[in-house]
Amino acid sequence: MNSCFSAENLYRVWDSVTIDFSFTAEKGTMTVIVGRSGSGKSSVLRLIAGLEQFSVRSDGRTPVITLNGRDITHLAPGKRGIGMVFQNHALFNHLSVADNVAYGLRCKGVHTAEARKSAEEYLSLFGLAGFGDRRPGTLSGGEAQRVSLARTLIMQPSLVLFDEPLSALDAPLRKKLTADIRGSQKREGFTGIFVTHDIAEAKAVADRIILMKAGKMQWQGGPEDFSEDMID
Repeated sequence: MNSCFSAENLYRVWDSVTIDFSFTAEKGTMTVIVGRSGSGKSSVLRLIAGLEQFSVRSDGRTPVITLNGRDITHLAPGKRGIGMVFQNHALFNHLSVADNVAYGLRCKGVHTAEARKSAEEYLSLFGLAGFGDRRPGTLSGGEAQRVSLARTLIMQPSLVLFDEPLSALDAPLRKKLTADIRGSQKREGFTGIFVTHDIAEAKAVADRIILMKAGKMQWQGGPEDFSEDMID
């Protein structure tokens, strides 16, 4: 299996931590980055997505981010072919659930009826058949996050970034949605990078785990080899 994603020399200086990070992700797999709060996990995702700017290194090395052989380092976020699922689902409250899911397709010029049909299909995949005409304000936290997942995956991105998407949910629901995410990743075949501080969640969804401490990679390996005491 070939690497479809590579991030080299990701570098960002904050007051509390300096991120200096490089890694690759294999096509069709889920890489999970774990670490304590403040370790820089979410910032790595934001650098990859183009939502944060790099700091300049004194040694002259520059960041290089490639996806499917294409250099996306300096592309605008919307041109990178990346989907992102946030902790805050960020749905449009003035739109129906189906219109939220179809939003990206409509922006690309897909006809309303075709976009709506695709949206309903993706809602069904996440157990939300019949929810299309509802408004986001009527949804539970778990339902809203599943809508957010459907909205991201309907665009069929090559790479999906998950920024602690389940951290605001209770434990039973987190377990259910972890299985949903893992199932969708296997079904859709996208490459995923998932950030979390929850070890059980990481083990359930990962093909590979990277441990991050103080902005740097401390360990990487299979979920079967990772233990909770390694994070301390």
